[in-house]
Amino acid sequence: MNEDRIAGQWKQLSGKMKEKWGKLTDDDIRQAEGNTEYLTGRIQERYGIARDIAEKQVKEFSKTLN
Repeated sequence: MNEDRIAGQWKQLSGKMKEKWGKLTDDDIRQAEGNTEYLTGRIQERYGIARDIAEKQVKEFSKTLN
């Protein structure tokens, strides 16, 4: 799924993101608004993981949305 589609379906996806990454706040998700780079950074920060791992999680999540 590309970033344009993610941005277009952001409200529907926010619930799924909360399920997957429970440590993200509503503000985190609202501020990300389709920006996968921002989302990756917030996941990295909230979970204390390396950037490449956070990027992999976001990519895997986006694959489940197809």
